Amino acid sequence: MMPAARESLLDAAYTALARRSWSAVRMVDVAAAAGVSRQTLYNEFGSKDGLARALVRREADGYLAGVERALAGYSDPRECLTATAEWTTSAARDNLLVRALLTGCWSERLPAPALLSVASASAVPAQRRADGPLPSPGDFVALVRDRAVTVLAGPGTPKSDTADLARTCELAVRLALSCVAAPPGEGGVAELVRGALQRQPG
Repeated sequence: MMPAARESLLDAAYTALARRSWSAVRMVDVAAAAGVSRQTLYNEFGSKDGLARALVRREADGYLAGVERALAGYSDPRECLTATAEWTTSAARDNLLVRALLTGCWSERLPAPALLSVASASAVPAQRRADGPLPSPGDFVALVRDRAVTVLAGPGTPKSDTADLARTCELAVRLALSCVAAPPGEGGVAELVRGALQRQPG
């Protein structure tokens, strides 16, 4: 199956989820919306649980790709981290699955796949990846922190400086996640993060 068709099926599943709870989403409707047979859908994802895992994996990857873009957009470390925090809060606001992934709060209307790997008999490489472990909120903190450190620490940066930088990056990520759970007032996440980073070394 072409990757584009897989994406179309995932898009159809996400659209269906935006309109109704996951328990009410039917495989036949997802297949019809994507213009493929139900058998094609089952061949690609194996089951409704497989489709859920693939959808959650895609949204996690999309969030992390946005982190990469935010980190690459500025040369000033504080602006990099502020942009990453703003992306985190906007992605969580606009995407139900990203919000659930980042907070660990899965409402009854969402699919809630186990974060541990599941046995995969799939011949589809993308599905085998989706059947692997899914990131927890703590995993996301570590992934974003470590990626930020890699981008912001130049070659030859002393290990002691990297440790300080890692703490600063983690602070920015955790501040962003707190803003997902309890949205900030006027000035938003950017003002909050800039203010906190102003008081950090480096």
